[in-house]
Amino acid sequence: MYTLTNNPKTMEVSQGYAALHAKCPKCRKGNMFANSMYGFSSQKMNETCPHCGFRFEIEPGYFYVAMFVSYAFNVAQMVTLAVGTYILTGSRNPWIYTAILLGTAFILSPFNFRYSRVVLLYWLTPGIHYDPDRARDDYKKIG
Repeated sequence: MYTLTNNPKTMEVSQGYAALHAKCPKCRKGNMFANSMYGFSSQKMNETCPHCGFRFEIEPGYFYVAMFVSYAFNVAQMVTLAVGTYILTGSRNPWIYTAILLGTAFILSPFNFRYSRVVLLYWLTPGIHYDPDRARDDYKKIG
């Protein structure tokens, strides 16, 4: 979960933990999203990191690429569910598959929206790397 850096007083958040909790890829402290994944309000992504000020949308239209990541998530989920449904039920009724796949796509859409952007920022964008200086609590005061 947390790993120690060279300074024993400072705790550094691991990349996996920060990505799982949708934290800023630069400082791993600020939240990328302003609200929870599942709720009655629509998902809202912060424009900048509340901790270090990193701008998430690097250029206009940057998150259009996240649609392709979301599409890959959807394809993987649908294939897995279709195979799992066939193995568990053995049914060839297309209405069972339609109901299960569309229901799951609807339920997992907030997950796909959020984590397609996280995957894009953490692993698919060259040049965005963790900066330990941005993780300092006094970064905005000195930076």
